[in-house]
Amino acid sequence: MANPQRLVTTVSTKGQVTLPSAIRTRREWDAGTRLLVEDTPEGVLLKPAPVFAETRPEDVFGSLPHRDRPKTLEEMDVGVLAEARRRGRFELP
Repeated sequence: MANPQRLVTTVSTKGQVTLPSAIRTRREWDAGTRLLVEDTPEGVLLKPAPVFAETRPEDVFGSLPHRDRPKTLEEMDVGVLAEARRRGRFELP
């Protein structure tokens, strides 16, 4: 992905920088794309911002309604194994 041609842009009086079209196209960064800006020893790094905020299981635990009693870990293991077998992704030795 390295481009031997050096691309130059200018910082505007408002602090804005226009990224060259070739880079925006290659990265599929359309208007409105949110980017994370990281200051590194080598320069400024731009990365697409995550679409969703990072969450932890405890942040969302219990957020979905359920009617039956909670499943035990053993019942969940049986269900996961059954689905893996159904999809043909697991075989017992």
